[in-house]
Amino acid sequence: MYVITRWQHGMLLVCLAAHLAACASPVGVTRVSADVVHEELSRNVLSAEQPSEASRNVLGQHNLLDKFEDEPHDALAALRQFYHGEQGEQREAFALAELSFLHAEETGKRSFYLTSALYAYAFLFPETATESPSPYDRRFRVACDLYNRALTEGLKSADGSEVELRSGTHDLPFGQLVVEFREEQRQWIDRRLEHFAPVAEWQVRGLRNRYRMAGIGAPLAAGQVPLKERAGFQVAPRLKVPVTALLRVTNPKRQLAGDRVEGSLELYVALDTRSVQIGENRVPLEVETTSYLAYSLHESPIWGREVTGFFHGEDSTSLRTQLASLEPYRQGRFPVVFVHGTASSPGRWAEMLNDLMNDRRINRRFQFWFFTYDTGNPIPYSAMQLRDALEQALQQVDPENRDPALQHQVVIGHSQGGLLTKMTVVETQDRLWNSVSRKPLEDMDIPQEDKDLLRRVMFVEPLPFVRRVVFIATPHRGSFVAAHWAAQKLGGMVRLPGKVVHGVEDVLTKEKEALKVDPETYKVGAVFGMTPGHPALEALAETPIDPRVTAHSIIPVKGDGAIEKGDDGVVKYKSAHIEGVASEQVIRSTHSTQANPDTIEEVRRILLIHAREWCGKEVACDDR
Repeated sequence: MYVITRWQHGMLLVCLAAHLAACASPVGVTRVSADVVHEELSRNVLSAEQPSEASRNVLGQHNLLDKFEDEPHDALAALRQFYHGEQGEQREAFALAELSFLHAEETGKRSFYLTSALYAYAFLFPETATESPSPYDRRFRVACDLYNRALTEGLKSADGSEVELRSGTHDLPFGQLVVEFREEQRQWIDRRLEHFAPVAEWQVRGLRNRYRMAGIGAPLAAGQVPLKERAGFQVAPRLKVPVTALLRVTNPKRQLAGDRVEGSLELYVALDTRSVQIGENRVPLEVETTSYLAYSLHESPIWGREVTGFFHGEDSTSLRTQLASLEPYRQGRFPVVFVHGTASSPGRWAEMLNDLMNDRRINRRFQFWFFTYDTGNPIPYSAMQLRDALEQALQQVDPENRDPALQHQVVIGHSQGGLLTKMTVVETQDRLWNSVSRKPLEDMDIPQEDKDLLRRVMFVEPLPFVRRVVFIATPHRGSFVAAHWAAQKLGGMVRLPGKVVHGVEDVLTKEKEALKVDPETYKVGAVFGMTPGHPALEALAETPIDPRVTAHSIIPVKGDGAIEKGDDGVVKYKSAHIEGVASEQVIRSTHSTQANPDTIEEVRRILLIHAREWCGKEVACDDR
């Protein structure tokens, strides 16, 4: 009888344990964090530079995983052949789009970017509705992003700075893509669009929020070249225009099966068109609303004008337009006119504009206009220019007075701009003139041209089409900073317009006995006009706002102390506060409060009130 030794017994136990271990379940699960699983399921070539699980599954099903690692070009060719065979499905189209993009990223071959865009289009817009992907499918949004990114990369210029929109033939790994582009698409109003920059790949600085309208197409920012020079109210000449490029392919799967694909390249201005018809579906266009705004302001000459516009008032006439807009005049939308403050520019409204223009309740009912002026000039003179610009704009865009929305404008002014704003809604009669003169203007022994200018500047009537105003950090009774010796010194360095200088000199020399001010020390300019105690400023503060107009005050106050004793670093609360407004909102902020979220929210509230008050009554607003 065979006897098992103790050593042999131990060895048998070891072998049995090993055998049992080898027989453990070959399929099972391991508990991990839900975040790990989510990352594995949601990663894709755009987010992680790796194929998604959906594309890896397709490679695995066709035994192409290893081949794609070693010979990606051949693996893609094999996958393409299967897709166009009898058993090909939409899953292969998605995999071809994603894997072609990955190969393009790794090799830099532009032909594979275009291939990615074409197969993404075939996945998103199949020839039969039954094959359309569900909007809940993870692949749906990835395919949109693949199409947008791949189209952008595939049409880039050699240096990558622009996207080239033109007719032409492009190489594909399996043939050619023939693109038709109609050059007349470049014309927008009276401008020609050119230099299309790919804004989606830029980081934005200086704006708190970044907005994007998700959809299909390559979002771009276009430069604009006027077809003819013009003055007066218009779209800001240097403004970039948000556009979207779309490559449309008829019967994409059928065309991709051959060696020649034909497509039409379409260009849409996002300010005019937000969606397109593809097959049976209305499809939104991808639009980068914040990026194009930031790009427009990037290295813009308006920043330099903040200083030069203060010191060189005589250069006003060199401005092509003092009143400009973001887009062409839109009938049925209330104009909102922004008026900046001292040593400032329309660029300072960017944060507020970024939020408001991306609020559908606002952008479908309002249009945004911006007034630019030389801020060292006398306040009544700049206010005259504002009134003139607004009246001329209405005559230009609506000479027959058919648009009631234009008769319900909102003017919003910051700091000195608030004083200009007030002078659009008051009837001063002879208050301003009498504050500095004992003699009526008509009795003055000065040239008639001086009288005409002074009459337009000092004798103000309310504009009938301005129905609501918003004062932000407005020094109704002056700014204590303006009274500082340094500010007074700077104010004396301002070069005023010649006609203003001549008119003032005539009055000071020929009628000095009639003046209530000392002609030897009296100085003209915005800084002196905002100095507390200035007679004309005090007279304007006492002038009531037209009762037809609704007024609002937004007053910043620094710190957390008593509001009544506070200030914003430039203007005291007591100076910014006026009676008779419909609302007064105090914001804990410094003087430059236009970008403050609470200030923006208050402006939003006011505009929504304005729309509710007039829409459906005198104005047929867009309620879609």
